[in-house]
Amino acid sequence: CVEGEARQPLAVLLPRRRAQHLHSHAAPAPAACEQGGEGSAGLCIPPVLLCWPHGVDFGGTVTEPATATEPEMTYKVAISFDRCKITSVTCGCGNKDIFYCAHVVALSLYRIRKPDQVKLRLPISETLFQMNRDQLQKFVQYLITAHHTEVLPTAQKLADEILSSNSEINQVHGAPDPTAGASIDDENCWHLDEEQVREQVKLFLSQGGYYGSGKQLNSMFAKVREMLRMRDSNGARMLTLITEQFMADPRLSLWRQQGTGITEKCRQLWDELGALWVCVVLNPHCKLEEKSCWLRQLRKWGEMDVCPLEDGNYGNELPNITNALTQSSGHSQDSLARPRRTVFTRAIEGCDLHWQDSHLQRIISSDFYVSPSYQREGESLLFNSQGQPLWLVWEGRWDAQAHPEEATRLERKLLQRGATTITNLEGWVGHPLNPIGCLFLTLTEACRLEEENCLEISDAGDSKPPVYQHVPVVTGSQDGDESYLSLALEVALMGMGQQRVMPEGLYAQDKVCRNEEQIIARLQDLELDPVLVQTLRKQCILLLEGGPFSGLGEVIHRESVPMHTFAKYLFSSLLPHDADLAYKLALRAMRLPVLETTAPSGDVTHPHHLVSVVPSRYPRWFTLGHLESQQCELASTMLTAAKGDMLRLRTVLEAIQKNIHSSSLIFKLAQDAFKIATPADSNSDTTLLNVALELGLQVMRMTLSTLNWRRREMVRWLVTCATEVGVRALVSILQSWYSLFTPTEATSIVAATVMSHNTILRLSLDYPQREELASCARTLALQCAMKDPQNCALSALTLCEKDHIAFETAYQIVIDAASTGMTYTQLFTIARYMEHRGYPLRAFKLASLAMTHLNLAYNQDTHPAINDVLWACALSHSLGKNELAAIIPLVVKSVHCATVLSDILRRCTMTAPGLAGIPGRRNSGKLMSTDKAPLRQLLDATISAYINTTHSRLTHISPRHYGEFIEFLSKARETFLLAQDGHIQFAQFIDNLKQIYKGKKKLMLLVRERFG
Repeated sequence: CVEGEARQPLAVLLPRRRAQHLHSHAAPAPAACEQGGEGSAGLCIPPVLLCWPHGVDFGGTVTEPATATEPEMTYKVAISFDRCKITSVTCGCGNKDIFYCAHVVALSLYRIRKPDQVKLRLPISETLFQMNRDQLQKFVQYLITAHHTEVLPTAQKLADEILSSNSEINQVHGAPDPTAGASIDDENCWHLDEEQVREQVKLFLSQGGYYGSGKQLNSMFAKVREMLRMRDSNGARMLTLITEQFMADPRLSLWRQQGTGITEKCRQLWDELGALWVCVVLNPHCKLEEKSCWLRQLRKWGEMDVCPLEDGNYGNELPNITNALTQSSGHSQDSLARPRRTVFTRAIEGCDLHWQDSHLQRIISSDFYVSPSYQREGESLLFNSQGQPLWLVWEGRWDAQAHPEEATRLERKLLQRGATTITNLEGWVGHPLNPIGCLFLTLTEACRLEEENCLEISDAGDSKPPVYQHVPVVTGSQDGDESYLSLALEVALMGMGQQRVMPEGLYAQDKVCRNEEQIIARLQDLELDPVLVQTLRKQCILLLEGGPFSGLGEVIHRESVPMHTFAKYLFSSLLPHDADLAYKLALRAMRLPVLETTAPSGDVTHPHHLVSVVPSRYPRWFTLGHLESQQCELASTMLTAAKGDMLRLRTVLEAIQKNIHSSSLIFKLAQDAFKIATPADSNSDTTLLNVALELGLQVMRMTLSTLNWRRREMVRWLVTCATEVGVRALVSILQSWYSLFTPTEATSIVAATVMSHNTILRLSLDYPQREELASCARTLALQCAMKDPQNCALSALTLCEKDHIAFETAYQIVIDAASTGMTYTQLFTIARYMEHRGYPLRAFKLASLAMTHLNLAYNQDTHPAINDVLWACALSHSLGKNELAAIIPLVVKSVHCATVLSDILRRCTMTAPGLAGIPGRRNSGKLMSTDKAPLRQLLDATISAYINTTHSRLTHISPRHYGEFIEFLSKARETFLLAQDGHIQFAQFIDNLKQIYKGKKKLMLLVRERFG
């Protein structure tokens, strides 16, 4: 419930937008009006607000209804007005925020909606003037009585001063009246709690990128923009307060000391801050003294060491905007350097420009205007050497809605081809002032349909997509169908298609990408009707024929920003209306010259070509990965659209093979094409499948001699794709394997998969086709085995199993390579395979060859080859005495580990040799004696190994290993006892130990206890 009164009988109307401004300053108010019970939240604002020309105090009480958790609360609210502005507010709720509290809004809206319910009174000075002495005395005494605890000290003090003839109060005529308002000459502005602004910004900055602080700061920036749009002087005040807190951010000093860059989120906030200051200083309604004050403040901030730089890269590659530089191919890099540029530099430069500039006025008032050939007296020419007004780099947004025709003339001048000359090193996309975005919004705002209840926003903060209509351009248009909406599209297309040099630095390059995506997102809000489609076609043709001015022209510079993202939008938009133009444009945009090893074709000697303007420099392209992925997206979009069209698919394939240099991205395209070509619910598309296969083959060739962690996946995918294409594709990759795969890949993955049972079933092959595939696979296997026998021999043997001649050839390749390049591990593996396949004698031969490559030291009792050695000896023993006699010398020579030798010896004495039953051989069935060959040699070697190992272990033995050593000697004794005089040999061995190592008394005591 709201009760209130206002003083001052005169009332004037406040424009609707001021009422909207008031409404936008506050959250929805929960308070209810006393009469009718209407809540102020969400109600439509009436078109008038009662105000007073020379000030007023407006007070009242606001009651919040009780809730389930809170009792009813009543707050006293006071509002001061001065010339259609709320100049101050106070509320008993104590809420501290930069926006008005709900109670202030409730009282204001109550005054707006129910003007008859609020009594209007004269200023208190007028009321006092009408009283006689008795009335005045009664008034003062009643006032003191009502508030004696608050005002009595002040009343007594004032009484003493009034009664004193020499007091300061008696030297001034009259007395102040706060209800009478300020003087007409006094400054007045909307109420802004400056301290709260400072505290809020400081709090948000202290939170870094957490708790939505960035979103809150962006909301404050949006509020500043709104204030500027409504010509609210508080906009500049609020921006000044925000900037002061930004400059006081302690992280700036820290980042500068550490030499690290500002974080990306903070960088974006600083950019927005600098852009807002440009808007402030270009305000056509500001006073000269205001601009002078802003200029001093901006220079002060810009001179501080911690002030962030404009490009985020501490570089000096861009010229000063107010210096018309003559740039030519003869200039060195130093000639293009410029002094330190901060985020405020553009705003500082903007202070030199003014809306009364005669050339700007001529541009606005005339459709055709170029640089005059002479300069009038007293006239300051702001033209560069190309005859372009420097105003072309600034965007006149301020009166675009109030004077749309004049604004359009300025913008149309911006769109003339000369304005996109590549002698300007700054591109329009990614520019700090975002000229394309500003121009687009200016033109589309004039075409936007205003819906009812436009001020209402959903609880989630979502806004409906904009709806536009064509608003004809009344004057200055040579085309009768031209509208502001078609001009907006033209602005965006020309700006996006401008050939521009990739800027230096990670942040500047990333900003180009982000700005491009933002503009395209806005373009996608436009519904392309016939008028816009015609504009789109016309501009696309101009971009293709635009020469060096266009990023889609025939010739572009090596360091030009690629057009992939832009071209993808153009392709998708044009395709339903002009497919030929869409493909022509997208295919040209596929290029990425910075990755080319040769210069682009074309007339590079053209006087306007970028080579003649920009010195040869090759900065690091930090966003190259993103740009390549966008190139891939463009290619994928074209592949999808060209499905079923063999000619277009072939053209797109050639463009991909020529322009995309990343094997991973080509592989992704191949996978995409394969997926599109093989839908689950319909037949495969043969043309697109062949494209996928071609791309896969290119990936194989690109990654054959380079490392790629996805290589194995790529190989398997290619076989799958070739299988889907058909048997001829499989035969082709088998026959040309050497240009696609390594020998290991060709045998273990490609040929093995092709010859698998699943592949045969998948293709439903007849016998001749199966034989053809098998023959190709065997040929491949033998070729790979010859080239890399170490890694391919086993696979080759497996693939050739069913063909005797091929198998024998593969086996001979293994035998020939065994003595040179193959390791014992590889030979043992093949030998085990041979035994498994039923070739024990061949397995024995390979095992014998493996033994010649092995060397097992005395202390390697856990070597991984021990199992292979035991297997080889068991195989020899099973074959017969001759094979055992042949391998034992090899074992004795290669194995010096006593435990391994004793294990072999034990196994050989447990069963009779020759149990394998080789055809044509006789087996005696008798156990072999260790006193006779060949086991005698093995026994002697084992005893010798025990002796040598014992001395080696005693050299560095520690007491904690004594027990383990005694057990080792026990095993040695078991081996000694296998000999006829073994007990004598072992006793002599122990005696020698006692004599040699008598200093190890504790150990020798243990030896004596165990062995005597």
